[in-house]
Amino acid sequence: MNYGIAFTPLVPSIVLWLALAAIVVIAIVLLVSRARGAAVRVAALALFLLALANPSFTREDRDPLTSVAAIVVDKSPSQNFGNRNREAAQAQEALVDSLKKIKGLEVRVVDAGQADGETDGTKLFGALASALSDVPVDRVAGAFMITDGRVHDIPANSAGLGFQAPVHALITGQKDERDRRIAITAAPRFGIVGQNQTISYRLDDQGVTGERAKVTIRRDGEVLSERTLSSGQSASVDVDIKHAGPNIVEIEASPLERELTPVNNRAVVAIDGVRDKLRVLLVSGEPHSGERTWRNLLKSDASVDLVHFTILRPPEKQDGTPINELSLIAFPTRELFQQKINEFQLIIFDRYARQGVLPIAYFDNIARYVRGGGAVLVSAGPDYASNTSIWRTPLDSVLPAEPVGVTEKPFYAHLSDVGKRHPVTRGLEGSASEPPRWSRFFRTVDTRNAVNPPVMTGVDGKPLLFLSRFGEGRVALLLSDHIWLWARGYEGGGPHLDLLRRMSHWLMKQPDLDEEALRLQVQGKDLVVVRQTMADSVQPVSVTSPSGVSQDLTLSPGDPGEWRAKLPASELGLWQATDGTLKALINVGPTNPKEFSEVTSTTDTLKPLTQATGGNAVRVVDGTNVELPRIVPVRSTSVFAGDGWMGVRMRDASVVKGVGVLPIFAGLIGLLLLLGAFAATWVREGR
Repeated sequence: MNYGIAFTPLVPSIVLWLALAAIVVIAIVLLVSRARGAAVRVAALALFLLALANPSFTREDRDPLTSVAAIVVDKSPSQNFGNRNREAAQAQEALVDSLKKIKGLEVRVVDAGQADGETDGTKLFGALASALSDVPVDRVAGAFMITDGRVHDIPANSAGLGFQAPVHALITGQKDERDRRIAITAAPRFGIVGQNQTISYRLDDQGVTGERAKVTIRRDGEVLSERTLSSGQSASVDVDIKHAGPNIVEIEASPLERELTPVNNRAVVAIDGVRDKLRVLLVSGEPHSGERTWRNLLKSDASVDLVHFTILRPPEKQDGTPINELSLIAFPTRELFQQKINEFQLIIFDRYARQGVLPIAYFDNIARYVRGGGAVLVSAGPDYASNTSIWRTPLDSVLPAEPVGVTEKPFYAHLSDVGKRHPVTRGLEGSASEPPRWSRFFRTVDTRNAVNPPVMTGVDGKPLLFLSRFGEGRVALLLSDHIWLWARGYEGGGPHLDLLRRMSHWLMKQPDLDEEALRLQVQGKDLVVVRQTMADSVQPVSVTSPSGVSQDLTLSPGDPGEWRAKLPASELGLWQATDGTLKALINVGPTNPKEFSEVTSTTDTLKPLTQATGGNAVRVVDGTNVELPRIVPVRSTSVFAGDGWMGVRMRDASVVKGVGVLPIFAGLIGLLLLLGAFAATWVREGR
């Protein structure tokens, strides 16, 4: 029980203070003038003032509350190195046993720092705050951190903890650990496709000096260069951005003898490739109704630099018009097809037939351009089956089918079995119904001796669209010149923009449209493995996490031509997948996670904070055994650690169960006190 006095004034506080001031003045006057009965008068006035203050005797019945100590156990990926997890488990068991022996102490244990694929670094103090969020600050006895010391949310000072109690750190791991890592010092986020970007890095060795390592640089798994560096030496490398989208650059150092882990020997930089301009050459033959379809499509894309020529006046046309009066631009055939042909990413022939404008030798240049990695699209009409067809040139070696005639008959274009799987034509709007929800075509070129199956078919199942590869290049052959009917909205039109844009981007080697590809995608907290293929089945895929743990996944069929599997993206860093032939890389989270930047255990990072709270940071391993300091309860001190011991601050917090109140001036007791005071004054005056 606790006893005390409480005041509940009968008048406002200002009245009490004024009355007190008046009594003091009266007392001074009476004492200075040596008036008779001065002490009795002052005492009577004081009792009157005390009655106005209305004091009461109080009695509180209290139940003591337990003090609360929190134990935060580091479960981050860096705890997997060496024997740290075993050491942490043993330290936790011993610590809990010691704390539970202290009477009046509640122990709370919380795991923190688990890898979730989102959080960068080890966050222990956030978990500590959550564990003590429902505990008043006057009940917190202290906190213990069981960790390797690499914590990334340490408060700037002890005030940031939100309580006044000791924080102790029990450090796992060995004192003499050694490790090697690659540290990225400068790296771009974006780069123009076809240009070089510079990455700067440094070889950091912890626990050793003067060591040398072989450093290998890879781009998308392809080795670019190798060199040797010494500990602490910096270097840079120029990387050619080969394609649009993420270009994954790995910089890997050879292992250090007896190092803690090779995980951070590799650093990853993801550079998003951005195309500056796609140069497209469009050559239109004789004028026709759909001539502007290709031009409008390409001009609508701001990333396309279009060069367009229409053959309006072939050389054999002799109408007597003087050259200086012609407003037409001469076709610069030599400049385009000999000198600058390799500057174009795509060449389109729209209903083009040989009219003597391009010498036969230039078609041989175009064929070499395709085999060397270029792209050609032929939008064919009756010209392709004529005697002046471009098939009857050296270009025939890179054209996917030989023309044999023209069929004039209305038909609906259909996706072939191959087309339903191909990324260019898969899922075209309207293709799922029968007939497809798009307008008819009325003419197609018949072919034979196709080098590969078509992705779209026309009359009686005959080929309509070929997508073919020759050497390093690609060729598309569209065997109807009526695609413009879709663009004009005839019979409701059709998905001409999707088809033509996808076809153009496939020709220009957009990675997302490759027929055979292995991709990794992050969706929320999951990693999705996608295998694009034209085959009927796929091999299992081996996925390797940033920490080096591999697992085999069996993929399930999804959309036609796609097979998928999903797993939790539980770690930050570079994930790898391979099916034995293809390889995919993706970086989850920051390019260089804090968790693996420094992995050697240390007491230095936590020691300033622990000492500021009166605690300490010590290692739990002595040689090969786990040994903890003695845990003792401490009440009135600011030091909670010493040689071989750690303390918790025991609190005197309690909860009030009942209160008793006895007013001093209430009832007969108060009346007698006041009457007695005034009676004493009267008696003294009567003498």
